Order: sequence, then structure tokens, then C-alpha cells
Amino acid sequence: MIMNSQDGLNYVYSGWSNGVQQWVTDDDDGVGSGPTNITLSNFTANATNLWQFDIGYDSNGTGNQQTVAHPGLNLAHIDNTIDAPVRVGNFPAGAMSRGGIFTAAGTMVVGPPSVFTIPSVNALIGVGQTVTGTGVPASTTVSIVAFGASTTTVTLSNTVSTSGALTLTFNNNISVSGGCVFLHPYLFVYGNDGLIKNCSAGNFQDWISADANENNVATGKIVKGMPVRGGTTSPSGLFWSLDSLIRVSYAPQTVGTSTTFWKYDIISSQTSILSSSSIIEYDGIFFWCGVDRFLMYNGVVQELPNQMNLNHFFDNLNYSQRQKVWVSKVPRWGEIWWFYPKGDATECTDAVIFNVREKVWYDAGEALGAHRSAGTFSEVFRKPIWAGTDANSASKYALWQHETGVNVVENSVQSAILSYFETNNIGWVTGGPGADQPIGQNRWADLSRIEPDFIQSGEMSVIVTGKGYANDEDVESEPYYFDSDTLKIDLREQRREMRLRFQSNVVNGNYETGQNMLSIDVGDERGTGNP
Repeated sequence: MIMNSQDGLNYVYSGWSNGVQQWVTDDDDGVGSGPTNITLSNFTANATNLWQFDIGYDSNGTGNQQTVAHPGLNLAHIDNTIDAPVRVGNFPAGAMSRGGIFTAAGTMVVGPPSVFTIPSVNALIGVGQTVTGTGVPASTTVSIVAFGASTTTVTLSNTVSTSGALTLTFNNNISVSGGCVFLHPYLFVYGNDGLIKNCSAGNFQDWISADANENNVATGKIVKGMPVRGGTTSPSGLFWSLDSLIRVSYAPQTVGTSTTFWKYDIISSQTSILSSSSIIEYDGIFFWCGVDRFLMYNGVVQELPNQMNLNHFFDNLNYSQRQKVWVSKVPRWGEIWWFYPKGDATECTDAVIFNVREKVWYDAGEALGAHRSAGTFSEVFRKPIWAGTDANSASKYALWQHETGVNVVENSVQSAILSYFETNNIGWVTGGPGADQPIGQNRWADLSRIEPDFIQSGEMSVIVTGKGYANDEDVESEPYYFDSDTLKIDLREQRREMRLRFQSNVVNGNYETGQNMLSIDVGDERGTGNP
């Protein structure tokens, strides 16, 4: 998905197996409509389509803002080698056709050889381009190009059957397996065998000028590219291959009569990437999932420490669906979310979250908000927009505007969002409510009163849970309900290893916790079993 705003409207593009759709909202509160289908010419639907999008200004070509999209056949396998054409169309809502294709009118002399003369200088035409048109045999290419003062003479590889005035189509064959990205004003595409290729500055039809380039810079497939700050060598970009991280920089240099424009540096040749959709930039630092750890780049590649849920993530990830792992961010709270299919799930059902601001990890606990397949983060429109994985009653999949209110709102129907938190072990065997270490007092905790301290809207509940031993079964109490006027909750609950779970599950429910007070005594001396 990609999102961009223009003239007070917010446009969201979303790719799926059968094409591309667009939603339009205002850029204030998200009120709008959709989806509408974007017209795609010569497109083949495929269940393994995994889209990459970007938007840039085609200053020297069409003169329009352009949406560029690549439907790579990569959903099943990150190392897929089948190429797919890059598509380009006017933003917003413009029909999208294959990029790098243009037409030229001229006069054909059949030959052989067949020679096509254009009555102007056309610098877009280059050797190796595929040519089609009336009477032109299949697999015909440009073999020679010669420029006169006001003409372009093109010699073709095959003999055509039609002479006289013709309009021919020239194709740069911009088809790759990896994807596409703008390093403004250049469009880059990438794919098999470490291929990185770019057009000429600001012209998405020109792939033959001096500053257009093509290079193979790694052994493995390039799966993702993103712009990065380049300083004196701008524009610059980072490109992830299956096992390497490469930096590309604009650095013109003339040696003798030859000028090179681009510099390629391998930053690391011993890294990994779990999914092509698992990379995100947060305030100039890049974060991503490797195949067995989390990584970051801030001038050098280094591991992102995770002592909280690293094993939980990799041990529970459905690796057969690894390309469905994707990442987004919620800058309001300093969070980076990695969504993933958990267990035997084939769509994302959970997320692990790194809080950049607090430098801590946590997870979504398989909450409804983690059932998401793709999304965009806050830009001009200040709310994240994420796509759901659960079909509604009409067998449709919703786009959800997150961080808005405290309810689930679908078709104007509001329902509660279950929210809860659970304390650590507050039993005496682990130090009691004020500590978290064994103190050797092998007695039960006897809880007789809770004095709730919440700023809350709506009714809440607290459940006492716990067990006798670490490997024992949890025993949960019935919920004890309270509201904002409740001064105390009287109860009689004993656990050897005790925890409290505070929960809100009502429409318009919301809360912030303060310092809850407990009346808790040393209980029974029994050391076995549950109550």
C-alpha cells in the first residue's frame, strides 16, 4: 500500500492478486469512499502478486506526478526469479501501463535491412529495444541508431513487410523480479542476480542516456530499495539483497573520455532478510527482520537487541508464509510493528512491537488490531491506515483507520475493543506486591481488598488469577466489576503465585491507571496445588 495527499484529499493505493484499488478520503478525519479499480493494461492476475509502490514526478517525460507499481510474483517465495513488468500511471487515479514504452512516427524502408527514419532527433531510442508495429516480425529489436541534425535513423534486426509511413512502439523491457523505488529524480528497478537499474533523471521512458545505468552488484536477488540521506552524494539509496546490503550513490566521475555517474558499495555481505516488506525507516534509521534476528542500519549494520520476545516471534512464525510479514510504524507512540502469521495461520494474526522511544519490546497478544495484511503510516493524513485480514459479512476486507477513538467502528456500527493488562507475580514466594524476587516465604497470598485508582470511562473488571507452581494450571476468579465511583473491592482470594488482570470491554471504554492499593496478607501455609 501507499498513501499520498493532494488538494485536501488523501489517496490510498492498495495492490492485491487481481489488480490495484484506490480509496479517497479527506486528509482531516478520513471520511471518504472506495474502493475504485485502477485500470491496468496487459495485466495478468496471480495469487502470488506482491506489490511495491512509489510516487514521483516525471519532470522530463510526461510532466506529471506518476505512480509506479511492480506486481512481483513474490508472495510465495522471496527468491522468486520470474520477472514482471513495472507499471506507470498518472497520480492520482490514472490508468497504469507498462513503463519504458513509447511510440515514434516515421517512414519505413523495407530493405533488407529495414530502416526506419524519424524526422526529428529522438534520444529515447537505443540499441536492444524491442520494436513492434504493423508488419514488424516478433522479437524484432533495434540493432543500429544514427542521429542526424534533425533525424533519427533506426536499423531493425528483422525485415519488416510494410513500407511507408508507420508508427512503431519501442520497449525498453523494464521487467524485473524484485521491485521499484524512487531516488528522486531517478526511478530504480531491481531483481535477479543483484540487478540494480535506473532511468535517466526525471524521465521514466529514458533508460539509455548517460546517467541511466544497469549493474549487477550482488550474488543474490535484490528484493527491496529505499532512499537514504546521501549528503554530497545525493540521491542515495539502500538496496537489500537476500544476503547483502548495498548502498548506491550519485557520484559523477570522469576518467579520460568516460564518465560514470553511480557508485555501488557493499555495506555488508553477511546479513539476511526475512521478508521484502519487513523494512522500515524511522527518523533516518532503518530497521528490518532477518531470518533469525532483528537488524538495524545507522551507518553500519548491527543487531537490534531483543531479549523480550525474539524467540517467541521466530519460534511461532509460520515460515511458509514469511513473505506476508510486514512492518509499519505509529510515530505518535514511538512504535514499530512487525505483523506476522502465527502458528499455522496463513495470514497475519499477531505482531511484535519495538518502542523506539522507550527502547522496549512487547507484542500485540493476537489482538484484533494485529489481524492486518498491509498498511501505511502517518504522513499528511495523521492516522495509520491498515488493511484487515478477516472478511466481513459481505466477504470483503476492510481498510481500518487506526489510533482513532476507542471503539471498533464498521459501517457506523460501534463495538467495544477488548483491552487489558496483567500484573507480574505478586505472591509472597516472589517477593510480594512490592518486589519481584523470591524471599523464601513459602506462603500463599491472601488478597482481601483492592482500592482501584483509574481515570476511566465505562465499567471495568479485575480478575484474580494464579497457580500453585510454575508448571501448574492457572485458576481464574470470577470478574469483579467496578466503575469510576468505586472506592474499594472486597474479596477473598488466595494464590501462591498471584496475578491481577484489569480489563475494559465496553463501548466507549477507556482508562489510565494510577497507583492501585492492595490489602494483602500472608495466607495459608499450604505449598501444593491450586486453591
